[in-house]
Amino acid sequence: MPTLPTGRRLVSWLALVAVLALAIWLVVRYVSPLPPRTIVMSTGATDGAYHRFGLRYQELLKAEGIRLELRPSSGGVENLQRLKDGAVEVAFVQGGTGVLALDPDAPADSTPLRSLATVAFEPVWIFTRSIDVSKGLEALAGKRIAVGVAGSGNYQVAHQLLGIYGVTVPDGQESSSDGTTFVSAGGLAVVDLLAKGEVDAAIIIAAPQAPAVQRLLSDSSVRLASLDHVEGPARRYPYFQPVSLKRGSVDPRRDLPAQDIDLLATTANLVVRDELHPALAYLLLEAARQVHRQPSLINRPEDFPSSQGTDFPLSDQADRYFKHGRPFLQSYLPFWAANYVQRLLLLLVPLVAILVPLARVLPELIGWRRRSRLYRRYGELKFLEQDLASRKLDAAERNEAMSRLDHIEEEIIETKFPLEFSDRVYTLRQHVDFVRAQLDRQMEAAGDRREAR
Repeated sequence: MPTLPTGRRLVSWLALVAVLALAIWLVVRYVSPLPPRTIVMSTGATDGAYHRFGLRYQELLKAEGIRLELRPSSGGVENLQRLKDGAVEVAFVQGGTGVLALDPDAPADSTPLRSLATVAFEPVWIFTRSIDVSKGLEALAGKRIAVGVAGSGNYQVAHQLLGIYGVTVPDGQESSSDGTTFVSAGGLAVVDLLAKGEVDAAIIIAAPQAPAVQRLLSDSSVRLASLDHVEGPARRYPYFQPVSLKRGSVDPRRDLPAQDIDLLATTANLVVRDELHPALAYLLLEAARQVHRQPSLINRPEDFPSSQGTDFPLSDQADRYFKHGRPFLQSYLPFWAANYVQRLLLLLVPLVAILVPLARVLPELIGWRRRSRLYRRYGELKFLEQDLASRKLDAAERNEAMSRLDHIEEEIIETKFPLEFSDRVYTLRQHVDFVRAQLDRQMEAAGDRREAR
């Protein structure tokens, strides 16, 4: 093939480098960007189970080089609003507040939020000093009831559950006409309110690991309600499900509880925004497995995390995780090393897919181009020979024909052909000499042969 002049060759190389750099930038920027090193999680009250879970996640992600910033909140409802506003990337959201709890057939594109997993049961703990509510929560009418911090998921679900039994307080008022009072309080503050007799009952919706729940379960002076008809509300509100706190599970020596307790429970959802980097989604899922796989008073080992009963559409990463486990590279390499290898593969695989077929086609293409150069010269030579044979050229035409022959010979000499083309090149040069001899004879006959070419 002809050798490009130095300037043209430099421009060609620069163009190739620019195209490769652009391709790499597009892959890195849009196809496989590096995950951020900091993500923000909304948890809950600092003395609640959500925040305790968040602290465990923080430790696990720190070991992988990811900083998890925790932002306490009033609970699941505020967490949900922060996710919708884009103020955080991940949060714990209480069951019964998500789009699928409100409409099980809601399309995935109706929300920018995705569930990674359900991570814990959150029973509806109903603690009283002496009131028997086993037959129904209407026994709480006219009483002072701690229902959680205003605006929290606890507050919302407690209102819904009490409303089933007709125990309500008009909006904007502290109490109803029958004396029912909803006290906006949650966490460990509820423990003090019950101890001081400032409330008659407390509804706490939290995982068994919540400090307030642990304190009240171990207090033999406080009564935990066992509901006789948990199946009914669970059928009416699918985000509830029946669970059982077994006799002696809190403290076998003290026989706490003294009997099996039937409870309603929601689930805690680990929810992210759908634009969260896939690698971080897998990292959060692996952290969830380590934090939540242990048994509790309500669930067996390995019950959580789970892909069942989510309040939001399950993310693509979570779907693959629960079907196939953690990604192959993350199973054998540290987090960042796995990401770099994955990005390298994303660059190399398409490149190999292009180069392998090209390596097969390119030699044929180069050979065809070289042959075409020779054939084009043959074509020019044949046309010139036919022109000489068909008529007598005038002086100007003979000079033009001689210049064309000289040009063909110069191009053949300057073009670098491979060794396998040598016989064709020499044959072409012989043909050039043959046509030149014909032209010389015409010029001699006309008496105008050039003395020197």
